[in-house]
Amino acid sequence: MTDAPAAAAVDAAGALVTAAVCTLAERSSKDGRVSVAALDRHQVVAYDLAHAAAAVEGCRVMLGYAEHGEDEQRLAYVYVADAIADIVGRIVGRDRVWGVEPAMLSSAHDFMSTYRAPELLCTVADGLGRTGTGPAHLDDEFDMVRDTFHRFAQDKIRPVAEHIHRSNGDIPEDIISGMAEIGGFGLSVPEAYGGFAAGGDSDYLAMCVATEELSWGSLGAGGALITRPEILTRAIVKGGTEEQKHAWLPRIATGERVVGVMVTEPDYGSDVAGIKVVATPTDGGWLLNGVKTWCTFAGRADTLMVLARTDPDRSLGHRGLSVFVVNKEPAAGHHFAFEDDRGGKMEGRAIDTLGYRGMHSYEVAFDDWFVPAENLIGLDGGLGKGFYLQMEGFENGRLQTASRAIGVMQAAFEAGFQYARERVVFGEPVFAYQLTKVKLARMAALICAGRQFSYDVARKMARGEGALEASMVKAYVCRAAEWVTREAMQIHGGMGYAEEFPVSRYFVDARVLSIFEGADETLCLRVIARRLTEQALAG
Repeated sequence: MTDAPAAAAVDAAGALVTAAVCTLAERSSKDGRVSVAALDRHQVVAYDLAHAAAAVEGCRVMLGYAEHGEDEQRLAYVYVADAIADIVGRIVGRDRVWGVEPAMLSSAHDFMSTYRAPELLCTVADGLGRTGTGPAHLDDEFDMVRDTFHRFAQDKIRPVAEHIHRSNGDIPEDIISGMAEIGGFGLSVPEAYGGFAAGGDSDYLAMCVATEELSWGSLGAGGALITRPEILTRAIVKGGTEEQKHAWLPRIATGERVVGVMVTEPDYGSDVAGIKVVATPTDGGWLLNGVKTWCTFAGRADTLMVLARTDPDRSLGHRGLSVFVVNKEPAAGHHFAFEDDRGGKMEGRAIDTLGYRGMHSYEVAFDDWFVPAENLIGLDGGLGKGFYLQMEGFENGRLQTASRAIGVMQAAFEAGFQYARERVVFGEPVFAYQLTKVKLARMAALICAGRQFSYDVARKMARGEGALEASMVKAYVCRAAEWVTREAMQIHGGMGYAEEFPVSRYFVDARVLSIFEGADETLCLRVIARRLTEQALAG
Protein backbone atom coordinates (compact mmCIF):
# COMPACT_ATOMS: atom_id res chain seq x y z
CA MET A 1 0.00 0.00 0.00
CA THR A 2 1.11 3.56 -0.63
CA ASP A 3 2.37 5.32 2.47
CA ALA A 4 0.22 8.22 3.62
CA PRO A 5 3.24 10.62 3.79
CA ALA A 6 4.08 9.87 0.15
CA ALA A 7 0.54 10.48 -1.04
CA ALA A 8 0.30 13.62 1.08
CA ALA A 9 3.56 14.94 -0.39
CA VAL A 10 2.32 14.40 -3.95
CA ASP A 11 -1.04 15.96 -3.10
CA ALA A 12 0.73 19.03 -1.70
CA ALA A 13 2.87 19.37 -4.82
CA GLY A 14 -0.19 18.92 -7.01
CA ALA A 15 -2.13 21.56 -5.09
CA LEU A 16 0.74 24.04 -5.44
CA VAL A 17 1.02 23.45 -9.19
CA THR A 18 -2.74 23.77 -9.62
CA ALA A 19 -2.77 27.05 -7.72
CA ALA A 20 0.11 28.39 -9.81
CA VAL A 21 -1.61 27.34 -13.05
CA CYS A 22 -4.78 29.14 -11.99
CA THR A 23 -2.75 32.28 -11.30
CA LEU A 24 -1.03 32.03 -14.67
CA ALA A 25 -4.38 31.47 -16.38
CA GLU A 26 -5.81 34.64 -14.82
CA ARG A 27 -2.78 36.67 -15.86
CA SER A 28 -2.83 35.25 -19.40
CA SER A 29 -6.53 35.45 -20.19
CA LYS A 30 -8.39 37.90 -22.35
CA ASP A 31 -12.15 37.88 -22.70
CA GLY A 32 -12.32 34.57 -20.89
CA ARG A 33 -9.79 32.81 -23.14
CA VAL A 34 -6.05 32.23 -22.94
CA SER A 35 -4.16 34.79 -24.99
CA VAL A 36 -0.91 33.43 -26.43
CA ALA A 37 0.56 36.94 -26.43
CA ALA A 38 -0.35 37.38 -22.77
CA LEU A 39 0.97 33.93 -21.88
CA ASP A 40 4.25 34.79 -23.58
CA ARG A 41 4.74 37.63 -21.12
CA HIS A 42 5.15 34.97 -18.45
CA GLN A 43 7.35 32.52 -20.30
CA VAL A 44 9.71 31.72 -17.42
CA VAL A 45 6.89 30.80 -15.07
CA ALA A 46 5.01 28.94 -17.81
CA TYR A 47 8.10 26.90 -18.69
CA ASP A 48 8.84 25.97 -15.09
CA LEU A 49 5.20 25.17 -14.44
CA ALA A 50 5.07 22.85 -17.43
CA HIS A 51 7.96 20.82 -16.07
CA ALA A 52 6.54 20.94 -12.56
CA ALA A 53 3.16 19.68 -13.79
CA ALA A 54 4.88 16.87 -15.68
CA ALA A 55 6.83 15.93 -12.56
CA VAL A 56 3.64 15.77 -10.49
CA GLU A 57 1.98 13.58 -13.13
CA GLY A 58 4.98 11.27 -12.95
CA CYS A 59 4.75 11.23 -9.15
CA ARG A 60 1.14 10.10 -9.32
CA VAL A 61 2.09 7.28 -11.63
CA MET A 62 4.90 6.22 -9.30
CA LEU A 63 2.59 6.09 -6.30
CA GLY A 64 0.83 3.26 -8.09
CA TYR A 65 4.14 1.60 -8.96
CA ALA A 66 5.13 1.70 -5.28
CA GLU A 67 2.38 -0.76 -4.47
CA HIS A 68 4.19 -3.61 -6.26
CA GLY A 69 6.69 -4.21 -3.46
CA GLU A 70 9.39 -2.84 -1.19
CA ASP A 71 12.05 -2.39 -3.88
CA GLU A 72 9.58 -0.65 -6.18
CA GLN A 73 8.45 1.56 -3.32
CA ARG A 74 11.97 2.75 -2.62
CA LEU A 75 12.65 3.64 -6.24
CA ALA A 76 9.28 5.35 -6.49
CA TYR A 77 9.73 7.42 -3.36
CA VAL A 78 13.28 8.44 -4.28
CA TYR A 79 11.85 9.79 -7.52
CA VAL A 80 8.94 11.55 -5.80
CA ALA A 81 11.23 13.20 -3.25
CA ASP A 82 13.62 14.40 -5.97
CA ALA A 83 10.76 15.64 -8.16
CA ILE A 84 9.24 17.70 -5.35
CA ALA A 85 12.65 19.05 -4.39
CA ASP A 86 13.05 20.22 -7.97
CA ILE A 87 9.74 22.05 -7.74
CA VAL A 88 10.94 23.69 -4.54
CA GLY A 89 14.04 24.87 -6.36
CA ARG A 90 11.95 26.37 -9.12
CA ILE A 91 9.77 28.46 -6.80
CA VAL A 92 12.46 29.74 -4.42
CA GLY A 93 12.66 33.47 -5.03
CA ARG A 94 9.80 33.27 -7.54
CA ASP A 95 6.92 32.36 -5.25
CA ARG A 96 5.25 35.71 -5.89
CA VAL A 97 5.33 35.39 -9.66
CA TRP A 98 4.02 31.85 -9.28
CA GLY A 99 1.30 33.19 -6.99
CA VAL A 100 1.90 30.54 -4.32
CA GLU A 101 3.27 30.22 -0.80
CA PRO A 102 6.31 27.96 -0.31
CA ALA A 103 4.68 26.81 2.92
CA MET A 104 2.26 24.83 0.76
CA LEU A 105 5.00 22.21 0.51
CA SER A 106 5.94 22.20 4.19
CA SER A 107 3.96 19.00 4.75
CA ALA A 108 6.27 17.23 2.29
CA HIS A 109 9.45 18.19 4.15
CA ASP A 110 9.76 15.10 6.35
CA PHE A 111 9.03 12.78 3.43
CA MET A 112 11.73 14.47 1.31
CA SER A 113 14.17 14.35 4.22
CA THR A 114 13.70 10.60 4.44
CA TYR A 115 14.00 9.76 0.75
CA ARG A 116 16.69 12.26 -0.15
CA ALA A 117 18.92 11.19 2.75
CA PRO A 118 22.31 9.99 1.45
CA GLU A 119 22.14 6.92 3.71
CA LEU A 120 18.83 5.82 2.21
CA LEU A 121 20.09 6.42 -1.33
CA CYS A 122 23.20 4.34 -0.61
CA THR A 123 20.96 1.50 0.54
CA VAL A 124 19.04 1.75 -2.73
CA ALA A 125 22.32 1.73 -4.68
CA ASP A 126 23.55 -1.36 -2.84
CA GLY A 127 20.50 -3.20 -4.14
CA LEU A 128 20.86 -2.11 -7.76
CA GLY A 129 22.64 -5.33 -8.71
CA ARG A 130 19.40 -7.11 -7.85
CA THR A 131 16.76 -4.56 -8.83
CA GLY A 132 18.45 -2.54 -11.57
CA THR A 133 16.12 0.22 -12.68
CA GLY A 134 13.09 -1.71 -11.44
CA PRO A 135 10.88 -4.39 -12.97
CA ALA A 136 8.55 -3.22 -15.73
CA HIS A 137 5.49 -5.07 -14.44
CA LEU A 138 4.03 -5.69 -17.89
CA ASP A 139 2.34 -8.86 -19.12
CA ASP A 140 4.34 -11.77 -20.52
CA GLU A 141 3.61 -10.77 -24.12
CA PHE A 142 5.60 -7.59 -23.61
CA ASP A 143 8.48 -9.54 -22.08
CA MET A 144 8.60 -11.41 -25.39
CA VAL A 145 8.65 -8.12 -27.29
CA ARG A 146 11.42 -6.84 -25.02
CA ASP A 147 13.48 -10.01 -25.42
CA THR A 148 13.11 -9.98 -29.21
CA PHE A 149 14.19 -6.38 -29.68
CA HIS A 150 16.85 -6.56 -26.96
CA ARG A 151 18.50 -9.51 -28.69
CA PHE A 152 18.33 -7.69 -32.02
CA ALA A 153 19.91 -4.59 -30.45
CA GLN A 154 22.58 -6.71 -28.77
CA ASP A 155 23.45 -8.85 -31.79
CA LYS A 156 22.94 -6.49 -34.73
CA ILE A 157 23.06 -2.88 -33.56
CA ARG A 158 25.60 -2.63 -30.76
CA PRO A 159 28.45 -4.29 -32.68
CA VAL A 160 28.35 -1.52 -35.31
CA ALA A 161 27.00 1.41 -33.28
CA GLU A 162 30.37 2.92 -32.42
CA HIS A 163 31.69 2.61 -35.97
CA ILE A 164 28.59 4.32 -37.36
CA HIS A 165 28.92 7.11 -34.80
CA ARG A 166 32.63 7.77 -35.27
CA SER A 167 32.59 7.52 -39.07
CA ASN A 168 29.18 9.19 -39.48
CA GLY A 169 28.42 6.19 -41.64
CA ASP A 170 25.22 4.79 -43.07
CA ILE A 171 23.08 2.27 -41.23
CA PRO A 172 23.97 -1.17 -42.63
CA GLU A 173 21.33 -2.77 -44.80
CA ASP A 174 21.29 -5.89 -42.62
CA ILE A 175 19.95 -3.80 -39.73
CA ILE A 176 17.12 -2.51 -41.92
CA SER A 177 16.29 -5.95 -43.29
CA GLY A 178 16.64 -7.48 -39.84
CA MET A 179 14.25 -4.93 -38.41
CA ALA A 180 11.74 -5.87 -41.07
CA GLU A 181 12.15 -9.57 -40.25
CA ILE A 182 11.28 -9.08 -36.57
CA GLY A 183 8.28 -6.91 -37.44
CA GLY A 184 9.64 -3.57 -36.29
CA PHE A 185 8.16 -1.60 -39.17
CA GLY A 186 4.70 -3.09 -38.76
CA LEU A 187 4.08 -2.37 -35.09
CA SER A 188 1.67 0.47 -35.88
CA VAL A 189 0.21 -0.98 -39.08
CA PRO A 190 -3.22 -2.53 -38.47
CA GLU A 191 -3.47 -6.28 -38.93
CA ALA A 192 -5.91 -5.78 -41.81
CA TYR A 193 -3.08 -4.17 -43.79
CA GLY A 194 -0.34 -6.65 -42.98
CA GLY A 195 0.93 -5.26 -39.68
CA PHE A 196 0.74 -6.26 -36.04
CA ALA A 197 -1.48 -3.55 -34.57
CA ALA A 198 -4.62 -5.13 -33.15
CA GLY A 199 -5.95 -2.04 -31.36
CA GLY A 200 -5.92 -1.24 -27.67
CA ASP A 201 -3.16 -0.82 -25.10
CA SER A 202 -0.90 -3.47 -26.57
CA ASP A 203 -0.04 -1.49 -29.70
CA TYR A 204 1.21 1.56 -27.85
CA LEU A 205 2.92 -0.40 -25.09
CA ALA A 206 4.68 -2.68 -27.57
CA MET A 207 5.97 0.38 -29.40
CA CYS A 208 7.34 1.80 -26.14
CA VAL A 209 9.07 -1.45 -25.24
CA ALA A 210 10.54 -2.00 -28.71
CA THR A 211 11.73 1.60 -29.01
CA GLU A 212 13.44 1.51 -25.63
CA GLU A 213 15.38 -1.63 -26.48
CA LEU A 214 16.42 -0.39 -29.91
CA SER A 215 17.59 2.90 -28.36
CA TRP A 216 19.52 0.93 -25.77
CA GLY A 217 21.41 -0.44 -28.75
CA SER A 218 21.87 2.95 -30.42
CA LEU A 219 19.71 6.04 -30.73
CA GLY A 220 20.77 6.85 -34.28
CA ALA A 221 21.18 3.34 -35.67
CA GLY A 222 18.28 1.70 -33.88
CA GLY A 223 15.87 3.72 -31.79
CA ALA A 224 14.80 6.08 -34.53
CA LEU A 225 14.35 3.49 -37.28
CA ILE A 226 10.72 2.76 -36.43
CA THR A 227 9.66 6.35 -35.73
CA ARG A 228 9.28 7.62 -39.27
CA PRO A 229 7.29 4.60 -40.52
CA GLU A 230 4.96 5.03 -37.57
CA ILE A 231 4.37 8.74 -38.27
CA LEU A 232 3.45 8.06 -41.88
CA THR A 233 1.43 4.99 -40.95
CA ARG A 234 -0.74 6.89 -38.48
CA ALA A 235 -1.33 9.68 -41.00
CA ILE A 236 -2.44 7.17 -43.63
CA VAL A 237 -4.62 5.23 -41.19
CA LYS A 238 -6.26 8.47 -40.05
CA GLY A 239 -6.79 10.20 -43.39
CA GLY A 240 -5.96 7.89 -46.26
CA THR A 241 -8.45 6.26 -48.58
CA GLU A 242 -8.89 2.49 -48.54
CA GLU A 243 -6.97 2.25 -51.79
CA GLN A 244 -4.08 4.21 -50.29
CA LYS A 245 -4.05 2.10 -47.15
CA HIS A 246 -3.88 -1.12 -49.14
CA ALA A 247 -1.26 0.33 -51.49
CA TRP A 248 1.16 1.69 -48.88
CA LEU A 249 0.67 0.13 -45.44
CA PRO A 250 1.57 -3.50 -46.27
CA ARG A 251 4.77 -2.36 -47.97
CA ILE A 252 5.69 -0.20 -44.98
CA ALA A 253 5.04 -3.12 -42.62
CA THR A 254 7.37 -5.45 -44.53
CA GLY A 255 10.11 -2.85 -44.86
CA GLU A 256 9.75 -2.82 -48.64
CA ARG A 257 9.16 0.92 -48.36
CA VAL A 258 11.66 2.76 -46.12
CA VAL A 259 10.19 6.01 -44.83
CA GLY A 260 11.53 9.52 -44.28
CA VAL A 261 9.52 12.48 -42.98
CA MET A 262 9.74 16.09 -44.19
CA VAL A 263 7.98 18.72 -42.11
CA THR A 264 10.54 21.25 -40.84
CA GLU A 265 11.92 24.04 -43.04
CA PRO A 266 14.90 26.39 -42.63
CA ASP A 267 12.68 29.16 -41.24
CA TYR A 268 10.00 27.04 -39.63
CA GLY A 269 10.51 24.33 -37.04
CA SER A 270 7.89 23.82 -34.38
CA ASP A 271 5.80 26.63 -35.92
CA VAL A 272 4.90 24.53 -38.95
CA ALA A 273 1.80 26.60 -39.76
CA GLY A 274 4.06 29.04 -41.60
CA ILE A 275 5.84 26.59 -43.89
CA LYS A 276 6.65 27.77 -47.41
CA VAL A 277 7.13 24.59 -49.45
CA VAL A 278 4.27 24.69 -51.91
CA ALA A 279 2.43 22.08 -53.93
CA THR A 280 0.73 23.55 -57.01
CA PRO A 281 -1.77 21.66 -59.17
CA THR A 282 -0.57 20.39 -62.54
CA ASP A 283 -1.78 17.90 -65.09
CA GLY A 284 -2.14 14.56 -63.28
CA GLY A 285 -0.92 15.74 -59.92
CA TRP A 286 1.15 18.36 -58.10
CA LEU A 287 4.51 20.12 -58.38
CA LEU A 288 6.57 20.54 -55.21
CA ASN A 289 8.82 23.58 -54.79
CA GLY A 290 10.86 24.75 -51.81
CA VAL A 291 13.29 23.53 -49.20
CA LYS A 292 12.83 21.14 -46.28
CA THR A 293 15.38 20.60 -43.53
CA TRP A 294 16.12 18.10 -40.77
CA CYS A 295 14.68 15.37 -42.97
CA THR A 296 15.96 12.33 -41.12
CA PHE A 297 16.80 9.29 -43.27
CA ALA A 298 15.82 11.15 -46.44
CA GLY A 299 18.77 9.67 -48.32
CA ARG A 300 18.17 5.98 -47.69
CA ALA A 301 14.39 6.37 -47.71
CA ASP A 302 12.45 5.60 -50.87
CA THR A 303 9.15 6.91 -49.47
CA LEU A 304 8.84 10.44 -48.10
CA MET A 305 6.02 12.00 -46.11
CA VAL A 306 6.02 15.67 -47.14
CA LEU A 307 3.93 18.43 -45.55
CA ALA A 308 3.32 21.19 -48.09
CA ARG A 309 1.13 24.23 -48.63
CA THR A 310 -1.66 23.49 -51.10
CA ASP A 311 -3.63 26.69 -50.57
CA PRO A 312 -1.76 29.85 -51.61
CA ASP A 313 -3.69 31.90 -49.04
CA ARG A 314 -1.05 32.02 -46.27
CA SER A 315 -3.53 33.59 -43.86
CA LEU A 316 -5.07 30.12 -43.55
CA GLY A 317 -1.98 28.98 -41.66
CA HIS A 318 -2.10 25.27 -40.83
CA ARG A 319 -5.50 24.96 -42.53
CA GLY A 320 -3.82 25.38 -45.91
CA LEU A 321 -1.46 22.39 -45.55
CA SER A 322 -1.69 18.88 -46.98
CA VAL A 323 0.41 15.71 -46.78
CA PHE A 324 1.90 13.87 -49.75
CA VAL A 325 3.64 10.53 -50.14
CA VAL A 326 6.65 11.19 -52.37
CA ASN A 327 8.62 8.38 -53.98
CA LYS A 328 12.34 8.49 -54.76
CA GLU A 329 15.28 6.17 -55.25
CA PRO A 330 17.28 5.22 -52.11
CA ALA A 331 20.68 6.88 -51.90
CA ALA A 332 23.74 6.03 -49.82
CA GLY A 333 26.16 8.56 -48.38
CA HIS A 334 25.65 12.22 -47.58
CA HIS A 335 24.30 13.64 -50.83
CA PHE A 336 21.76 12.79 -53.49
CA ALA A 337 20.30 14.41 -56.60
CA PHE A 338 17.48 13.11 -58.78
CA GLU A 339 15.42 14.23 -61.75
CA ASP A 340 11.93 13.01 -62.53
CA ASP A 341 10.68 12.22 -66.03
CA ARG A 342 9.18 15.72 -66.33
CA GLY A 343 12.41 17.57 -65.58
CA GLY A 344 11.70 18.17 -61.91
CA LYS A 345 14.60 17.99 -59.48
CA MET A 346 15.15 16.85 -55.89
CA GLU A 347 18.53 17.40 -54.22
CA GLY A 348 19.60 16.70 -50.66
CA ARG A 349 22.68 17.12 -48.49
CA ALA A 350 23.25 15.64 -45.05
CA ILE A 351 23.65 18.01 -42.10
CA ASP A 352 26.56 16.98 -39.86
CA THR A 353 25.55 16.65 -36.22
CA LEU A 354 27.19 16.08 -32.82
CA GLY A 355 25.40 12.79 -32.31
CA TYR A 356 22.37 10.86 -33.53
CA ARG A 357 24.41 9.65 -36.48
CA GLY A 358 23.65 6.91 -38.95
CA MET A 359 20.26 7.97 -40.26
CA HIS A 360 21.58 11.38 -41.40
CA SER A 361 19.36 14.44 -41.38
CA TYR A 362 19.13 16.23 -44.71
CA GLU A 363 18.28 19.57 -46.19
CA VAL A 364 16.28 18.78 -49.33
CA ALA A 365 15.37 21.15 -52.17
CA PHE A 366 12.46 20.50 -54.54
CA ASP A 367 12.29 22.14 -57.96
CA ASP A 368 9.05 21.30 -59.80
CA TRP A 369 9.18 17.75 -58.44
CA PHE A 370 6.11 15.88 -59.72
CA VAL A 371 3.83 14.03 -57.30
CA PRO A 372 0.92 12.01 -58.76
CA ALA A 373 -2.56 13.07 -57.68
CA GLU A 374 -3.15 9.71 -55.99
CA ASN A 375 -0.25 10.44 -53.61
CA LEU A 376 -2.10 13.20 -51.78
CA ILE A 377 -3.18 11.48 -48.54
CA GLY A 378 -6.97 11.49 -48.53
CA LEU A 379 -7.08 12.77 -52.13
CA ASP A 380 -9.37 15.82 -52.36
CA GLY A 381 -10.74 14.98 -48.91
CA GLY A 382 -7.24 15.44 -47.49
CA LEU A 383 -6.77 18.98 -48.75
CA GLY A 384 -6.08 21.32 -45.85
CA LYS A 385 -5.88 18.47 -43.35
CA GLY A 386 -2.15 17.89 -43.52
CA PHE A 387 -1.33 19.51 -40.19
CA TYR A 388 -3.82 17.32 -38.36
CA LEU A 389 -2.67 14.17 -40.13
CA GLN A 390 0.99 14.75 -39.35
CA MET A 391 0.11 15.52 -35.73
CA GLU A 392 -1.63 12.14 -35.55
CA GLY A 393 1.83 10.63 -35.80
CA PHE A 394 3.79 13.34 -34.04
CA GLU A 395 1.84 13.15 -30.78
CA ASN A 396 2.67 9.48 -30.53
CA GLY A 397 6.15 10.38 -31.75
CA ARG A 398 6.58 12.36 -28.55
CA LEU A 399 5.72 9.30 -26.51
CA GLN A 400 8.10 7.27 -28.64
CA THR A 401 10.83 9.87 -28.10
CA ALA A 402 10.37 9.49 -24.35
CA SER A 403 10.96 5.76 -24.81
CA ARG A 404 14.06 6.53 -26.85
CA ALA A 405 15.31 8.67 -23.99
CA ILE A 406 14.68 5.84 -21.54
CA GLY A 407 16.66 3.43 -23.72
CA VAL A 408 19.62 5.81 -23.90
CA MET A 409 19.43 6.40 -20.13
CA GLN A 410 19.31 2.67 -19.47
CA ALA A 411 22.41 2.12 -21.57
CA ALA A 412 24.22 4.96 -19.80
CA PHE A 413 23.18 3.71 -16.36
CA GLU A 414 24.41 0.19 -17.09
CA ALA A 415 27.71 1.53 -18.38
CA GLY A 416 28.18 3.77 -15.33
CA PHE A 417 27.17 1.05 -12.88
CA GLN A 418 29.54 -1.50 -14.41
CA TYR A 419 32.47 0.93 -14.60
CA ALA A 420 31.92 2.07 -11.02
CA ARG A 421 32.20 -1.48 -9.75
CA GLU A 422 35.30 -2.29 -11.80
CA ARG A 423 37.34 0.90 -11.58
CA VAL A 424 39.50 1.34 -8.46
CA VAL A 425 40.44 4.84 -7.29
CA PHE A 426 42.44 5.56 -4.10
CA GLY A 427 42.30 1.88 -3.25
CA GLU A 428 38.50 1.61 -3.47
CA PRO A 429 36.07 0.78 -6.27
CA VAL A 430 34.38 3.95 -7.53
CA PHE A 431 31.10 2.36 -6.47
CA ALA A 432 32.21 2.33 -2.83
CA TYR A 433 32.03 6.12 -2.62
CA GLN A 434 28.88 7.71 -1.26
CA LEU A 435 28.59 10.27 -4.03
CA THR A 436 28.71 7.57 -6.71
CA LYS A 437 26.04 5.52 -4.97
CA VAL A 438 23.74 8.52 -4.62
CA LYS A 439 24.14 9.35 -8.30
CA LEU A 440 23.36 5.79 -9.39
CA ALA A 441 20.34 5.51 -7.09
CA ARG A 442 18.89 8.74 -8.47
CA MET A 443 19.58 7.58 -12.04
CA ALA A 444 17.73 4.33 -11.42
CA ALA A 445 14.75 6.15 -9.92
CA LEU A 446 14.56 8.59 -12.85
CA ILE A 447 14.72 5.80 -15.43
CA CYS A 448 12.11 3.75 -13.59
CA ALA A 449 9.78 6.74 -13.34
CA GLY A 450 10.25 7.66 -16.98
CA ARG A 451 9.45 4.12 -18.06
CA GLN A 452 6.32 3.83 -15.92
CA PHE A 453 5.18 7.33 -16.94
CA SER A 454 5.51 6.38 -20.61
CA TYR A 455 3.49 3.20 -20.05
CA ASP A 456 0.75 5.22 -18.39
CA VAL A 457 0.65 7.64 -21.32
CA ALA A 458 0.57 4.70 -23.75
CA ARG A 459 -2.53 3.35 -22.05
CA LYS A 460 -4.18 6.76 -22.19
CA MET A 461 -3.39 7.19 -25.88
CA ALA A 462 -4.88 3.80 -26.63
CA ARG A 463 -8.14 5.19 -25.23
CA GLY A 464 -7.89 8.27 -27.45
CA GLU A 465 -6.60 10.41 -24.58
CA GLY A 466 -3.20 11.47 -23.31
CA ALA A 467 -2.12 14.07 -25.90
CA LEU A 468 -1.14 16.51 -23.14
CA GLU A 469 0.55 13.81 -21.10
CA ALA A 470 2.53 12.69 -24.17
CA SER A 471 4.02 16.17 -24.37
CA MET A 472 4.66 16.12 -20.62
CA VAL A 473 6.51 12.82 -20.60
CA LYS A 474 8.53 13.83 -23.65
CA ALA A 475 9.60 17.16 -22.14
CA TYR A 476 10.38 15.75 -18.71
CA VAL A 477 12.13 12.51 -19.62
CA CYS A 478 14.28 14.02 -22.36
CA ARG A 479 15.66 16.61 -19.95
CA ALA A 480 16.30 13.83 -17.45
CA ALA A 481 18.29 11.94 -20.08
CA GLU A 482 20.79 14.78 -20.30
CA TRP A 483 21.51 14.54 -16.58
CA VAL A 484 21.67 10.75 -16.46
CA THR A 485 24.05 10.46 -19.42
CA ARG A 486 26.20 13.29 -18.08
CA GLU A 487 26.58 11.64 -14.70
CA ALA A 488 27.28 8.24 -16.24
CA MET A 489 29.99 9.92 -18.29
CA GLN A 490 31.33 11.64 -15.15
CA ILE A 491 31.57 8.34 -13.29
CA HIS A 492 33.94 7.20 -16.03
CA GLY A 493 36.23 10.16 -15.30
CA GLY A 494 38.68 10.88 -18.11
CA MET A 495 37.69 7.73 -19.97
CA GLY A 496 34.16 9.07 -20.24
CA TYR A 497 35.50 11.78 -22.51
CA ALA A 498 37.22 9.23 -24.74
CA GLU A 499 35.48 7.69 -27.71
CA GLU A 500 36.89 4.37 -26.52
CA PHE A 501 33.85 4.04 -24.26
CA PRO A 502 30.29 4.29 -25.65
CA VAL A 503 29.15 6.46 -22.73
CA SER A 504 30.44 9.51 -24.62
CA ARG A 505 28.07 8.62 -27.46
CA TYR A 506 25.15 8.31 -25.08
CA PHE A 507 25.90 11.82 -23.82
CA VAL A 508 25.92 13.52 -27.23
CA ASP A 509 22.95 11.48 -28.44
CA ALA A 510 20.88 12.48 -25.41
CA ARG A 511 21.33 16.14 -26.21
CA VAL A 512 19.14 15.97 -29.30
CA LEU A 513 16.16 14.48 -27.46
CA SER A 514 14.97 17.82 -26.08
CA ILE A 515 15.18 19.36 -29.54
CA PHE A 516 13.44 17.10 -32.02
CA GLU A 517 9.83 15.85 -32.03
CA GLY A 518 8.88 19.19 -30.46
CA ALA A 519 11.55 21.40 -28.90
CA ASP A 520 11.42 21.51 -25.11
CA GLU A 521 10.57 25.21 -24.95
CA THR A 522 7.86 24.95 -27.58
CA LEU A 523 6.26 21.95 -25.91
CA CYS A 524 6.30 23.65 -22.52
CA LEU A 525 5.02 27.05 -23.66
CA ARG A 526 2.80 26.32 -26.65
CA VAL A 527 1.39 22.94 -25.64
CA ILE A 528 1.67 22.07 -21.94
CA ALA A 529 1.33 25.51 -20.31
CA ARG A 530 -1.28 26.62 -22.81
CA ARG A 531 -3.46 23.54 -22.32
CA LEU A 532 -3.10 23.65 -18.55
CA THR A 533 -4.21 27.28 -18.43
CA GLU A 534 -7.06 26.61 -20.83
CA GLN A 535 -8.24 23.79 -18.61
CA ALA A 536 -7.99 26.07 -15.57
CA LEU A 537 -10.13 28.72 -17.24
CA ALA A 538 -12.65 26.09 -18.27
CA GLY A 539 -12.97 25.06 -14.63
